[in-house]
Amino acid sequence: MDSYHQLRMRSGDEMRGKLSISFVGEEGMDAGGVAREWFKILACEMFNPNYALFAQAGGKACTFHPNKMSAVNSDHLSFFHFIGRIVGKAVFDGQHLKAYFTRSFYKHMLRKRVNTVDMEALDPDYFGNLKWMLENSLEGILELTFTAENDDFGRVRTVDLKPNGSNIKVTDENKGEYVQLICEHKMTTSVNAQIEAFLGGFYELVPDTLICLFDDKELELLISGLPEIEMDDLRRNTDYHNYAETSPQIQWFWKTVSEFIKEEKAWFLQFVTGTSQVPLEGFKGLIGMRGPQKFSIHRAEGGDRLPTAHTCFNQLDLPEYGSEEQLKQKLIQAVNEAHEGFGFV
Repeated sequence: MDSYHQLRMRSGDEMRGKLSISFVGEEGMDAGGVAREWFKILACEMFNPNYALFAQAGGKACTFHPNKMSAVNSDHLSFFHFIGRIVGKAVFDGQHLKAYFTRSFYKHMLRKRVNTVDMEALDPDYFGNLKWMLENSLEGILELTFTAENDDFGRVRTVDLKPNGSNIKVTDENKGEYVQLICEHKMTTSVNAQIEAFLGGFYELVPDTLICLFDDKELELLISGLPEIEMDDLRRNTDYHNYAETSPQIQWFWKTVSEFIKEEKAWFLQFVTGTSQVPLEGFKGLIGMRGPQKFSIHRAEGGDRLPTAHTCFNQLDLPEYGSEEQLKQKLIQAVNEAHEGFGFV
């Protein structure tokens, strides 16, 4: 709150200047270390549930999305603007924040459209329902219209997803459009005021014309930095389903990921868990949507398909490839293109 009151009236030009940080009651010259501690403290406080600004996404304790109920805090938009400035200031000054957002929120920073696959990280159960809709006929089973329900502190309000949406039925022919619109509503429209307030502060320090050079994976690493990833630790804390640790595919898999450079390891971790964050206690502390959940590798059908991931379960579906070279090529392709997702391929 001290930082908020000190900085909220400053202009963008002033914010781009050098900050000198001192803590009350502590002697010390800020040669960089004090500023790093200040950014670290602010990164924790922005997710403090007492402010009601962000909500945990997909049940994970480390990944956050704007809270659609944040208006319970009367100053919430001012706080979002301030947080956008802090994240922008960290990027501007080359500092790293231990702050991890949903893939859709990174896309909002880049002014990119979210897609259905991004919904899995926010609400995996709802994503599963949408996936079922796309893969099965709705005729005689579901009666839906192009509307969504908003809960305004106990008062349910129906909104149209498109003009005259309450009079347009969802059919097998238009359900793809409905799924895209309902995902955009939940990830974007329902928290649009919060997103715009954050971006207003963020773009004061980092113009969107510069940040658009990155994709969402690269933006996370720009904000949070490259993590130290110990693949041996991950291997010690991995479960196998319809594979054994001695299976050829598993041996080829670990050989491939052990040869990744640091950046590729971060991309791999993003691909299978949704974030590049390594738990403080190592990979034995990985969290899924239902609590502690180790990384797991499941045998998948289809030797020509790309590996797929379920980030809410820290799960990799690895087809039973016939050669080490094929596995390596498919895994690298999936990891490098993971920002597009393969949930409906």
